[in-house]
Amino acid sequence: MSNSLFRSIAVIGCLAASLACAQEPLQNIDPERHGNLATAQKLVREAFDRLTDAQDANNYDLGGHAGKAKELLRQANEEIKLAAESANRK
Repeated sequence: MSNSLFRSIAVIGCLAASLACAQEPLQNIDPERHGNLATAQKLVREAFDRLTDAQDANNYDLGGHAGKAKELLRQANEEIKLAAESANRK
């Protein structure tokens, strides 16, 4: 297998893995009940979208760091949701 073909396959595999792992963060907190947490979730989503824009602008050649950042934002979003649920129980 030629080097360029191998490299193309590796890049496609990395892209597929990044897209599968970094699903878009949900905005699922009621802003009437938890305004600050809902705003935090909105900002996480905006950051996620800007990372997607950066990936598109750079042909997904960001060394995997944007994909990792998107995964961390997804995790942060989930923690924000858990904070809202915790507040709801009190």
